[in-house]
Amino acid sequence: MSIVEPASFLTLHYRLAGPQGDIINTFHEKPATLSLGSGTLSPALEQRLLGLGEGTRVVMEIPAGEAFGEHIADMQQWVARKLLSELGDPTEKYVAGDVVQFPTPDGLGSYAGTVLEVNAEGAVKFDFNHPLAGQPVTFEVELIGVL
Repeated sequence: MSIVEPASFLTLHYRLAGPQGDIINTFHEKPATLSLGSGTLSPALEQRLLGLGEGTRVVMEIPAGEAFGEHIADMQQWVARKLLSELGDPTEKYVAGDVVQFPTPDGLGSYAGTVLEVNAEGAVKFDFNHPLAGQPVTFEVELIGVL
């Protein structure tokens, strides 16, 4: 039986849930494939996979703030409509709960923000924290393959 080690390549089903329910759940679709250390999962989640054997199915309860860090109030910011129009579709309508992708300053990656509110001028308040930051997390895993 193969055991998860640093840099292992995994095929697995997993579910991440907070107090409001599932954020990600692959159990009803095709399994995920990932390489540990690639940044797909947070380091805290990857650490919990180390030493698990192929075929293992486990549910882990992770304390608030441990899986994705603490919620940082300063990561909630207003973004002017003008900037949003420059970065994307100028006719885009934003609604609370929408998740919007932004390019990194170097243009090589992206990061996400969740819409919290929209003001009368069209500016949008985003939360750039991970949706599960500062919350307890349920991490359910079924390891299908370990290379």
